[in-house]
Amino acid sequence: MANGAAGAAVVAAIANAIKAMGSIVVVEPQEFLNILRKTEKPLVVYSPAGLVTKYKYITSYKGLVFFTKSKEALLIPASAETITARKIEVPF
Repeated sequence: MANGAAGAAVVAAIANAIKAMGSIVVVEPQEFLNILRKTEKPLVVYSPAGLVTKYKYITSYKGLVFFTKSKEALLIPASAETITARKIEVPF
């Protein structure tokens, strides 16, 4: 019984975290690049690939947050400001 209650608490905590953050739209890498091209000076946060992980990227556009991951580094437009993060975590 305790495991069921703990599991429900974890699910509720994740749901609350998602509500607090707002929506994250997951897109394919090419669509992510298309979004960046629509923005004059986009801000892109990315984390380089580790031994197992892929490159992860996140940006905002028109009030939404867009996320993608790729096995290869994306060619980010020169107009973009980039921030390298040690890690990007999304709640899903």
